[in-house]
Amino acid sequence: MRRVPQLVRRGKKDRRMGEPSELDWEAIEAMNSEARIELIQALIPVALAEVGRTLGEEVERLAGQRHVRKGEGEDYYRHGSNPGSVRLGGQRHPVRVPRVRGPDGEVRLESYDRLHGAAGEVDEGLFRKVLLGISCRDYEAAAEAVPGAIGLSKSTVSREFKKATARQLKAFQERDLSQYDVVAVFLDGKSFAEDQMVLALGSTLDGHKVFLGFVQTDTENARAITIFLRGLVDRGLDLSAGALVVIDGSKGLKAGAEAAFPGQVLIQRCQWHKRENVVSYLPRKEQQFWRGRLQRAYQRPTYEEAKRDLNAIRTELEELNQSAVASLDEGLEETLTLHRLGVFPLVGRSLKTTNVVESVNAQAEQRCGRVDHWKNSNQKQRWLAAALLDIEPRLRRLLGYRHLPLLRAAIQKELGISRPDCITPTAA
Repeated sequence: MRRVPQLVRRGKKDRRMGEPSELDWEAIEAMNSEARIELIQALIPVALAEVGRTLGEEVERLAGQRHVRKGEGEDYYRHGSNPGSVRLGGQRHPVRVPRVRGPDGEVRLESYDRLHGAAGEVDEGLFRKVLLGISCRDYEAAAEAVPGAIGLSKSTVSREFKKATARQLKAFQERDLSQYDVVAVFLDGKSFAEDQMVLALGSTLDGHKVFLGFVQTDTENARAITIFLRGLVDRGLDLSAGALVVIDGSKGLKAGAEAAFPGQVLIQRCQWHKRENVVSYLPRKEQQFWRGRLQRAYQRPTYEEAKRDLNAIRTELEELNQSAVASLDEGLEETLTLHRLGVFPLVGRSLKTTNVVESVNAQAEQRCGRVDHWKNSNQKQRWLAAALLDIEPRLRRLLGYRHLPLLRAAIQKELGISRPDCITPTAA
């Protein structure tokens, strides 16, 4: 009898970071100037020789060949050289920069400007190394050692990283949100020292997650949240087709969302937070029992079944702890929004809690938690924006994303939204 071959999982050593490619000198010489410069920066062992050749070629284009008589109208000429440096592999290397003069004085070499690093340009490798774990103080020792390279002091690394994160923050705050068809918005806060950063994470109709923005605030108060969310509207966020806003139970988040999107959103309160709030009023030895009861009640597939079980729990708790009953009653209907819409079995696993944002907060903490002292607000916002933009490409699509059109249809029916441009799906 023939043996059935076993499937073997690919290990880390089998993974390839893209397909390998080979280049010859003819292909390199056929590249345009910018492509050649990017290649030069990646090949440190041969880069310095190629830098000299690239600078020499530009000088020859401007001033002609050396020791050749100039023709009429050729007014550019060589004028010695100056010390300079180029950025290769995250470090600077000293070079001699040839000078060219013309009728209007000194002529800047475009190839040198790009190799040297234009204003505001920051090495991507340096940015990612600092963001993901190397401190500015230890960067020089951890960077690749290249003989002759100019050392990077902690102040230089800090300055370069500050430029990079400032650019990331600007891009994050100016991102055009009109390109996203958002059907669900998660709102939750993250502590930064004594401040609170409230993060808005959206899910598009096809399940992709995108960071919409964040606001720095002392507490999750309604006024600050309303201003923040209206700012997202000004940047193009459109929820007029109906959306679900998932919150942890904060009254400020609820009031802010309803004020910023009147008649456009429904609130889903986090069932996990509700459960933990209720059991926190009970004796420790009984918490696990009631936690399980509440969990099973919320897992019921229909609104009627979930409400029946929760009412039974409420009746039993009345004799045990009135404070727990009051906590259960507060906002109970908003914890059952997905049940009421009839889509809990389809998308409840993803949208019944704020766990999506909690996971993001944990990843952001890995990147930002190494900072011992926050100097100012700008530093906090730069770090958070850089961390979120680094995390975003790694986010998976929302579980149950194929059913999100059904969620939108249910929201539109509940809110009485009639949109001719929205196609109402039918259940399979």
